[in-house]
Amino acid sequence: MKRLQNRIAESGVVLPVMTAYGLVIWLLAGLVTHNWWPQLACFALSVYSMVEMNNSFALLRVRSRMVSVTFIAMTCTMSFLFGSLSGGLVQLFFIIALLLLLSTYQEPMSLGRIFYAFVFLGLSSVLSVQTLVLIPLLWLLMGTQLQSLTARGLMASLIGLATPWWFICLWFIFQRDFTPLTDHFAALTDFTPLSHAYAQVTQGQWLVWVLTAALTLTGIVHFWRNSIDEKIRTRLLYGLFTWMSAVCLLLTALQPQHFDPLMRLAVVCASPLVAHFLTLSSTRITNIAFFVIAAVILAVTVVNLILS
Repeated sequence: MKRLQNRIAESGVVLPVMTAYGLVIWLLAGLVTHNWWPQLACFALSVYSMVEMNNSFALLRVRSRMVSVTFIAMTCTMSFLFGSLSGGLVQLFFIIALLLLLSTYQEPMSLGRIFYAFVFLGLSSVLSVQTLVLIPLLWLLMGTQLQSLTARGLMASLIGLATPWWFICLWFIFQRDFTPLTDHFAALTDFTPLSHAYAQVTQGQWLVWVLTAALTLTGIVHFWRNSIDEKIRTRLLYGLFTWMSAVCLLLTALQPQHFDPLMRLAVVCASPLVAHFLTLSSTRITNIAFFVIAAVILAVTVVNLILS
């Protein structure tokens, strides 16, 4: 039986409404005052890319735009990150890389797509070197979930990952100063003691992390309890989302000084999981939970708008 939550989730109106909602949140956060138009463009392109991900890989077995709607709602809870252009680009590059990698499912000879996916991951690492921490996990998931990793694919990924850095190194050779480059990679060894790192975590960041972790766990439990209803490909893709979101949330908890890039990536991978729960659950309790979740997300968004 379809409940109100299902009718909302499958409505064609929900995405335009949430797009308008997202724009309002950006305006309230100071879009015009701070001249955040490049950051808004990154956000808009990220939303469009999430729509393409949902459409291309049929992440939900019903016609719904809830993957991108969930992405908008969860991203808007982090209004204190709106001013970070580098964070917005990291998120956009990561989504594009995911789009390319997911398209290699059971296609080990799709070396071009693997190469370009890792070019975007390389660009992401230029802006946030912490992206490189996720590369071994992506290789593992390409082998186990996407079934597309071969020796040639691994080589293509390494070349793609290094490509942006080749051009950057030429500039440093011309400048004869490699200090910025070494400082950038030295950040990989920046393990701030948790007592000191947590002292710098704001209330808004705590709220966002707890909310995202709770929603992600709910989505994971729901999906894997009902995974028998999904196609094998869908289960494998959601396995990738499960591992990526869990690791990003764990890394954020262990090194909260890197909250900006890691939480953005966690939201990207958590959105399909949360959307699956909101769209395809249909009990009386989950119907109530749908509106409770919407209210909590709105409350966290308002609190962070006030705090920021």
